[in-house]
Amino acid sequence: MKHQLLLSAALAVVSFKCHALNPVVQTLYTADPAPMIYKDTLYLYTGHDEDKSKRYVMKDWRCYSTTDMANWTDHGSPLSLKAFSWVKSDAWAGQCIERNGKFFYYVPMIQTNGVGAIGVAVADSPTGPFHDALGHRLVTTGKGDIDPTVFIDDDGQAYLYWGNPHLFYVKLNQDMISFDTTIGNQGVVEVPLTVDSFGRGNGRSWCPRDTLYEEGPWFYKQNGWYYLVYAASGLPENICYATSPNATGPWTFKGVIIPTQGHSSTDHPGIMDYQGHSYFFYHNDALPGGGSYTRSVCVEEFKYNADGTFPTINMTTNGPAPIGHLNPFVRTEAETIAWESGVKTTQNGDVGVYVTDIHNGAYIKVCAVEFGDKGAAKFLASVASATKGGAIELRLDSKTGPLIGALKVKSTGGLDKWKTQSCRVKGAQGVHDLYLKFTGGDGPLLNFDWWKFEK
Repeated sequence: MKHQLLLSAALAVVSFKCHALNPVVQTLYTADPAPMIYKDTLYLYTGHDEDKSKRYVMKDWRCYSTTDMANWTDHGSPLSLKAFSWVKSDAWAGQCIERNGKFFYYVPMIQTNGVGAIGVAVADSPTGPFHDALGHRLVTTGKGDIDPTVFIDDDGQAYLYWGNPHLFYVKLNQDMISFDTTIGNQGVVEVPLTVDSFGRGNGRSWCPRDTLYEEGPWFYKQNGWYYLVYAASGLPENICYATSPNATGPWTFKGVIIPTQGHSSTDHPGIMDYQGHSYFFYHNDALPGGGSYTRSVCVEEFKYNADGTFPTINMTTNGPAPIGHLNPFVRTEAETIAWESGVKTTQNGDVGVYVTDIHNGAYIKVCAVEFGDKGAAKFLASVASATKGGAIELRLDSKTGPLIGALKVKSTGGLDKWKTQSCRVKGAQGVHDLYLKFTGGDGPLLNFDWWKFEK
């Protein structure tokens, strides 16, 4: 686990300034969020919009994790189109689920014959690497096979829903890489899209639909009811939902959750309960340069109404409050970020994911860091620098806040030569937001792998 928390019963009464900030990731464009909980960690799988895209240029999927809903650790790309020999493009919205210690990632792609299909990849770890489980597609109908969502019911039966503009499902077998072929059309069941189930279509002549259902289903169970949340209403989309007492319907339309907001023509829901809180993930165009093809994943905390219905949820820039404190006295990956400005992440076989492309004035913000009453005396960091790497200023609560130390980075002999360097620290007690601010001359200053404080 790349970062750990000191959970405190006094969280409700302590005062610190941090809020999780939207979008969740700022180092690149992300889309189509799919949260998953494994053990005590929430993992977030996303698509990846390439920079400056003018269409949906998506070649891989990304993975992030958190234990506090404020600081997110970048695990890089656990899966890409290259893992599938039978596809050529379109790494669109997928979802990952764990069963019996294996992790199954269901993803839509365009096959080499030009027809869409759902594939499945498998891994031994939630962060991958994933590999093609079958060597061929899992399922296709030729009718818009995108946006799979997967759920394992209380009785052990797993379901896979997907589709645009149609909606299909299969009952997955216990192995999670095949399905029951005795139902529907060779195992594929098409869900009737009725007005009672999915709302009356909006009558847009360029994209006529009898109902509001469009794409991006998210299927799960809550307090005995099954929920099917989906992108709706044509383009630009909003988020609607339907419920049923049964996993396969019939469904009853319940209304709009997130109205059409922002300037991304699409949206995609992902809902998860974690540590006693309910969270709604979506995407919009909030980052600089953002738009319909350069999207960014965000998250909001919400509470279900007493009858199990959703409240109206609006997109914000604040996001939820953190639900824990970060322990700075254990190794923390440099790519654990609440907010950043002016840095990127990359990965290699030696150190995994690390922070790079660091220039003068860039910074990383880490939320709700618990230094304790006695505080910290020393800061250590694993860095790589070809020349004098500038300095890592350690500031509290803002990028111009109190300076508690500054690590003057010495040359390590190259941007791929890693060494641990340290500096003294004074004045770090209690709970604060930590800013790691980078200063120096022109050009890239250093690469940055991990950090920790000592008491």
